[in-house]
Order: sequence, then structure tokens, then C-alpha cells
Amino acid sequence: MTPRTYTHPSVLAGIAAGASWADPEMDPTCIDWAARRAAAAIPFPLVDGRPVNPYAPTGIRYGRNELGHWGEAQAADAIVTATTTYGWRWLLLIERGDGHGWALPAGHVDPGEDPADAAYRELAEETGLIVQRTRTDDAMPARYVPDPRASDEAWMVTTPVHIDLGHDWRGLPDVTGRDDARRAAWVPAVEYYVLTHHLAAVYGGQVFAAHRDLLADILDH
Repeated sequence: MTPRTYTHPSVLAGIAAGASWADPEMDPTCIDWAARRAAAAIPFPLVDGRPVNPYAPTGIRYGRNELGHWGEAQAADAIVTATTTYGWRWLLLIERGDGHGWALPAGHVDPGEDPADAAYRELAEETGLIVQRTRTDDAMPARYVPDPRASDEAWMVTTPVHIDLGHDWRGLPDVTGRDDARRAAWVPAVEYYVLTHHLAAVYGGQVFAAHRDLLADILDH
């Protein structure tokens, strides 16, 4: 079977527009992989000068699928929770504007940016919720993201950051979808099943595939 090669037109459009998330280089063998591998959160191999997803295969052997960055792209996820006076825990999610479902406020980490700072920045940009960063926030280890937009040569690694707003909320903070988020909402997060049932029943939606394992791990353990 011939290995599949594919790069989504949106990546090519991003390159043409000069988007920061899209590598302009079309030939990955021309990239300085020594520098990128040194900065990688999860080690990955090279084959014939081309990066290989450490969790391959994805179904697309060559090309970038819907991701713009060759090799590992680093992101940060804001896991924002709050507990009401009745003891119910709530989680802040956004509905992605690209149709991939409901997700944590998240986005790319800028060069030289601390992942926790990136999580707070994305939270404000996508929901309008501005929270003062504290030392008690829980930055978790970087983890591979099973992103449906990935390929064997372009993939995501994220640093989840737990931002707990505390207990005894009578009314949860106002949020609204901004930037590339269609909308933002607080959803009950007693356990993962409750969250998914709520999304389906209230919004006819589902969790973004890249965040399912992460949310299940957090809510059910």
C-alpha cells in the first residue's frame, strides 16, 4: 500500500498569509532539526532527515495534514475549574470554531513563552476570563495529544495547566467565546460521563478528540 501524503489546504493558506503557526518551508529535510529536537518536550526520531511522530502511524505518512508546524508543535491547555456552594464542580470549555467539538481553552506556546503563561493567555483570548496567575496552579507534565489533525510528520504536545478558581461560587464567572472559539460555557464536571452527557443533551456536541483522554484522566481519577 502506497504511504499517504497529505497537507490540508488551510496549511497552504496559512503559509501564504504568513501565519506564525505555519512553517513556510515545504521540504522538512531543510529544517535545523538539531535545534528543534533539543527543544522538544517529547523526543522524536528522524528518518532520512524527516521528523517521525513518536506515536505514529496516524494514517498520513508524509505531509502535515491540518497542522502547520513540521515535527512537534507545543501547546498549553487551561483546565479551569470552580466549585459552587452546593459542592458541584464545573469546568470551562469552548466550542471550537473549526467544527472539531468542545475543548479546553488552549493554543500554541509562543517561542520562549512559559507554557503556564500561554495557558493563561489563551484562556483570556478565547473566553474573556482574566485570572491572576498564582504559584498554586498545577502545571502538569507535557503529554502527547491524539489530535485528529496530526500526521506522521506533524503532531501536537501539550502542557495542561490546572487553574482552580476555588469553592463556594454562587454564580460562576461570565465567559464568552472569542478569537477562534464559537462560544464558551461552564459544564458540570463531577465525572467524565456527566460532562459528555451534558454536552450532548444541551448543545448536541461532543468533546474534541484530542482532549478526551486528558479530561477522562482528570475527572475520573
